[in-house]
Amino acid sequence: MQSIPVDTARLGVLRCAIAPEAKITNTETQEVKRDRDGNPVWTVAVTVRQDGRRISVIEIAVSGQPKGIEEGQILKVTGLTAFMWSMGDRHGVSFRADTITPVHGTPVQGKGGEA
Repeated sequence: MQSIPVDTARLGVLRCAIAPEAKITNTETQEVKRDRDGNPVWTVAVTVRQDGRRISVIEIAVSGQPKGIEEGQILKVTGLTAFMWSMGDRHGVSFRADTITPVHGTPVQGKGGEA
């Protein structure tokens, strides 16, 4: 699997679309995926919007539960790496980060559209 470092400064605003969730490896047993060191792996869905382009949503994996992240918050993603993968006739790109933290002082949209 080839890994490609990603310059997050070129991605524009990174915003939490779906709060952190444990990455499940087996839906029947609800077993949580673990990294090489035995830490649980979590995923955060993040919106990416470069200048004048449409919004894309990427799912970023991170070891350990990210703290203080809520939907709508602007995020700081450190050590983002993209991985090209293929399994049979399926292929894609997955993302992993060293850390994902909220940028404090950013507005979080409330339920029902209230700010």
